[in-house]
Amino acid sequence: MERLFDLDFQLLHDTVLLAIAVFVLFLAMSYLLFDPVRKMLQDRQNKILGDINEARSDKEKAAAMKAEYDAKLKNVDKEAEAILSEARQKALQNEARIIDDAKLEAARIIQHANEEARLEKSRVMDEIKQEMITVASMMAAKVVAASIDTTIQNSLVEQTLKEMGDSTWQS
Repeated sequence: MERLFDLDFQLLHDTVLLAIAVFVLFLAMSYLLFDPVRKMLQDRQNKILGDINEARSDKEKAAAMKAEYDAKLKNVDKEAEAILSEARQKALQNEARIIDDAKLEAARIIQHANEEARLEKSRVMDEIKQEMITVASMMAAKVVAASIDTTIQNSLVEQTLKEMGDSTWQS
């Protein structure tokens, strides 16, 4: 009998033994090589997923911080305007206070000048009174010494006035 591929019992037995050996070898290699590689790949996959999740949360935090800073930037203009407005108000208050102080100082200076003018006027009036008393006593002495009539007396007054000077009586 002629065989097609030369299949005999020995070949079949060797083929089955080879298949069992390959299967056992596959199991041993799977246990020794494939499981650590799978574990390493799973760990790597978990690490990558963790990094992706961490990056996603960092991105969300960054977006929240950006929104917060944008809000703060919008408020910065309002705060700056408020600060400038407050500074303007303080400047206006200082200006008003300085003007009031200057007015009070000017009023005090004017009052002091008026007081000095009044005192000077009173001093000049006292001097004029003293001069008039002196003139009157000189006239009285001349009148008594001369014992003369009113025409002579008038001429003596005129003479005394000329001695004192016209500017004293006119001022």
